Amino acid sequence: MLRKEKVVARKRRKKRVISKVRGTPERPRLCVFKSSRHIYAQLIDDSRGQTLAAASSQNPEWRGTEREKGKAGMARRVGALIAERALAKQVQKVVFDRNGFLYHGRVKALAEAAREKGLDF
Repeated sequence: MLRKEKVVARKRRKKRVISKVRGTPERPRLCVFKSSRHIYAQLIDDSRGQTLAAASSQNPEWRGTEREKGKAGMARRVGALIAERALAKQVQKVVFDRNGFLYHGRVKALAEAAREKGLDF
């Protein structure tokens, strides 16, 4: 599949999913974005248009520490971090927004790590 076709397919899936998934103050949206090198996660309250917490594989606290083996390992680390930050803000329930990406690999690893740390979705 060509790069352009992949992007168009993801945007089509994203449009279909975003029409049904909305974040509220009680249950914010856990939005995931992945690039070819990094992965990002945000907790978003769509009613106020506000980001409550964010985490990424470019976390400055992790500089100089031992890197995770592979991208999925880093995604697990980001999932655990976003869960810790959510729980610090008294958020336990979220709505998962995979942002048009297929639910496998890094996206699945992030989601499972967040669930293990106590997020409910």
